Amino acid sequence: MDTITQKELKTFLPKQQGLHISLYLPTHKAGSETQQNAIRYKNLLQEAEKRLLSKGLRSPDVKEMLEPAERLLHLPGFWNIQSHGLAVLLTMEDFQYFRLPLHFDELVVIGSVYHIKPLLPFFSTDGHFYILALSQKDVRLLEGTRDSVDEIDLESMPESMAEALQLDRLNRHLQFHTSTNGPSSEGRAGVHHGHDPSDENKTRILKWFKRIDAEMPKVFIGSQSPMVLAGVDFLFPLYREANSYPHLVEEGIPGSPDEMTPEELHTLAWPIVEPYFMQTQENAAAKYHQLTNSGQTTTDVQEAVQAAHQGRIAELIVALDVQVWGDFEPSTNTVDVHEDTQEGDKDLLDLASIQTILNGGSVFAVDKAQVPGGGPLAAIFRY
Repeated sequence: MDTITQKELKTFLPKQQGLHISLYLPTHKAGSETQQNAIRYKNLLQEAEKRLLSKGLRSPDVKEMLEPAERLLHLPGFWNIQSHGLAVLLTMEDFQYFRLPLHFDELVVIGSVYHIKPLLPFFSTDGHFYILALSQKDVRLLEGTRDSVDEIDLESMPESMAEALQLDRLNRHLQFHTSTNGPSSEGRAGVHHGHDPSDENKTRILKWFKRIDAEMPKVFIGSQSPMVLAGVDFLFPLYREANSYPHLVEEGIPGSPDEMTPEELHTLAWPIVEPYFMQTQENAAAKYHQLTNSGQTTTDVQEAVQAAHQGRIAELIVALDVQVWGDFEPSTNTVDVHEDTQEGDKDLLDLASIQTILNGGSVFAVDKAQVPGGGPLAAIFRY
């Protein structure tokens, strides 16, 4: 899979008994370096096998458990179609993999639940965003982080504008001229900028945009990530009229995106969304300090896990580079924090983050030094 929806996120919550294996691997997208992908993945599988055997499992059981993950090694073309990171999660009954625009460190974690901390930047509100590139020829949706970008496969997306609405006459409203600005100007013939189309064509374009907007919820389930439009400038107000996604940003990338690579679109989009990310994180930290000692904040991990389960956390700032091990019983909403890792323990920071996201809260995944209050997390309550 090339993205994670809220539906998949729910499967990361502890439900099944038994061991959960979490594998993370940085991957290369192109060139001769892609040959390293499978080799490094095979090394992770060997490390997982070694650890499972050390836990006393029988060799045939270990082979059976790892067999779905090993099939990826021999999947034709799989290692040549990668993003920046690969996550593989499996139990005896479950197997999932995700190719994502995230840079992972090589990691093997075996425990009673999946280790999802490396995935938090994908769901948190401090770096993940979308680019919707619109033109007569194509519709492209890209997802990016600060350092990477990938194109999302839109199998169910309506056909191109020209095909969907037979807008041959719209070509007469497009003026072609040479562009000397932007990172992609060298070697490109030019950029389309639009004259305002007729009312008739506006109505037809708006109809097409509404069809596109109707497909977006399938991708955006549970997402709070900002989205940037790229396209001929007169399309922006028309798409905003059709849009129902609440996190579409006001500023867009003008010009035809047809000749622009994902990397070029990312270069132009990041300066647009970076202030948004910086501001929302700074606002969360300022709000925490403002509400300290009011009863609406906590740095206590036990209290935060309980509040997240109850849907009380509006904003959670959590450290990526530490773990807090313990146990949580949802039926009684009880939390035990253990100084030393015990059999069956879970990373309570993971649990608090997942529950916060599932209940509509915002999560900011940061280095521990950036967490206000000096603890591994800082939570702001809704009430």
